[in-house]
Amino acid sequence: MLLAVALALLLAQGVSALLLYRAQAERREAMQISAAAFRLLRASRTGEIDRPPWGLAGSRGRGFRIERGTSSPLQLGETRDAAGEASLRQMLVDQDVDVSEIMVIRRPVDHDPLALGRIAERSDRFGRQYGPAPDRLLVAAIHLPEGEWLVARVFVPPGEPMLIASLIGQTLLIYAVLVGAIALMLRRITRPLATLTGRLERFADTRDAGGQLAPEGPDDIRRLIIAHNAMEGRIAALLDEKDVMLGAIGHDLKTPLAALRVRIENVDDERERSRMAATITDITQSLDDILSLARAGHAREAREMTELSALVASLVEEYEDMDEPVTLETCGRIVLPLRATWLRRAIRNLIDNALRYGHSARVSLGREGPSAVIRIDDNGPGIAEHDMARMFEPFTRGDPSRNIGTGGAGLGLALARAIAEQHGGTLVLTNRRAADGGTAGLTAILRLPLG
Repeated sequence: MLLAVALALLLAQGVSALLLYRAQAERREAMQISAAAFRLLRASRTGEIDRPPWGLAGSRGRGFRIERGTSSPLQLGETRDAAGEASLRQMLVDQDVDVSEIMVIRRPVDHDPLALGRIAERSDRFGRQYGPAPDRLLVAAIHLPEGEWLVARVFVPPGEPMLIASLIGQTLLIYAVLVGAIALMLRRITRPLATLTGRLERFADTRDAGGQLAPEGPDDIRRLIIAHNAMEGRIAALLDEKDVMLGAIGHDLKTPLAALRVRIENVDDERERSRMAATITDITQSLDDILSLARAGHAREAREMTELSALVASLVEEYEDMDEPVTLETCGRIVLPLRATWLRRAIRNLIDNALRYGHSARVSLGREGPSAVIRIDDNGPGIAEHDMARMFEPFTRGDPSRNIGTGGAGLGLALARAIAEQHGGTLVLTNRRAADGGTAGLTAILRLPLG
């Protein structure tokens, strides 16, 4: 807004200065034409060849005798001032002066010997120059019916530096007053908005309702802050209520599951006992995933500076110790603030998916611009493009070609993406293409901001 106001002021001042400068220039030109017309009019009626005394006001610009002659004053290569001729003709017509031709010429002083002589004469007479020497000359001539030319010369005074200085001073004053006042008003509006934005970002990251903002600024901004504080309090209360409810559900479900695990030890059929234990394990794992997914969006743990490369390498080592086909390809050293327990679970879910559907996993870690990028590649059949977005929905599993009999509740990708977003990052899936145009496998790309 300040830039827009400054540009608008610059445009307005530019137009104003241009109009004022043109008006001043036209006024000076009119005064020069009027001076020449007065002297020509006097000479045509009285026959006197005047020379104003040096002491008269303005005599510095009109210290010439009227020149009489039979030849035109127009020099080779000069152009005539049509507008000046029209103005001079109108002045003479108004005074009933009969002329056959009018000529107005603007020429450099150094092209007129008479003008150079007058300047030199003045310098010799007064011993010094008064003000800057003029460099332009107005030559006005009328051709009388008798065939005689009357020629008057008028010095064109230099431009008015004070006019430019006053315009610059006026512009600076207007800028200082208006832009300064607008800056103060905008600061009063934007400072509480900037504070509110920071508060929103912190609340989105921590879900902590403590430290709410005190209302400040204009009335509408104060009302916005009050409404935000109320909304923030309601959201925090709902999240706390949900946490209590989830904790109760987890406790109430895990207790009977633990009791069932004890009771199945009394089952004599070992095969049936194993199947029952596996079912209880699946239910417990699904329950853990559901609770983790519900809590991932508002984790209360603080981030700690963690060496991401060491975390990824330790995860791969765990799978290698279990003889799983997991390899670590590239792993540059990267340190950034993380919730290590959560991120470890997200990477583990992605590796498990790669093993489940692609029978192998290749893990790499690198730096791309402002992000740390973890890639997990498998050699599976990939995912149809139209199903990519659906795979991130909770309780969604792949089609039968992704080996539906391997188990899982369809929460791994949803939880991994929630953990990525918890860290301000993203998780995307993409199919790799083989040389023949087919699918060579799936790549999961987890990006985390370095800041």
